[in-house]
Amino acid sequence: MTPSPAVSVAVSGRSYGDERCYPAASIVKVSILAALLQEGRPLTGRERELARAMIVRSDNDAATALWRTIGGAPGLDAAHARLGLAQTTAEPAWGLTRTTARDQLALLRAVFDGSGPYGYLASLMGRVAQGQDWGVSAAGGEWALKNGWMPMRETGLWVVHSVGMVDGRAIAVLSEGHPTLETGIAVVESAAREAVGCR
Repeated sequence: MTPSPAVSVAVSGRSYGDERCYPAASIVKVSILAALLQEGRPLTGRERELARAMIVRSDNDAATALWRTIGGAPGLDAAHARLGLAQTTAEPAWGLTRTTARDQLALLRAVFDGSGPYGYLASLMGRVAQGQDWGVSAAGGEWALKNGWMPMRETGLWVVHSVGMVDGRAIAVLSEGHPTLETGIAVVESAAREAVGCR
């Protein structure tokens, strides 16, 4: 019998569920671009092209290229330290980076508060490709987001995450243990709607 999926949610300074660490899957792409933007220099044309592909279409090859540009796991850990993400640890395979809903909420606040170097990243998260715009957007209203999904090799069960802003409110929903991507999306969207209702 398959155990029930694990779900952790953080919204507007509150956390629901346990503070477990999850494999980040493609939500780590937000961190990768944040780390690049922390360098404080204009992106090259090629870097902007890769960043757009990585965030808008969740392109893995683009993520790998930019992962190398920022210095791999040590570069990402340094960026996370500057952001105060104490519970997030980079792994040699970027999708296996471990993170928590609370840390993802802190990252969202940094990206969207308007005072840092992350404006380009925030704008890309508002242009995610059709078909990848599920998740926290189900809470309704204007959104900007990044989703992550992957089956775990050991179990065949899916990790499904969604992080973003909905009508000015940061929401992070992390989950794992789903039999299919579709069931994971349904759980994440239900959790996002419930979290926004808990004002």
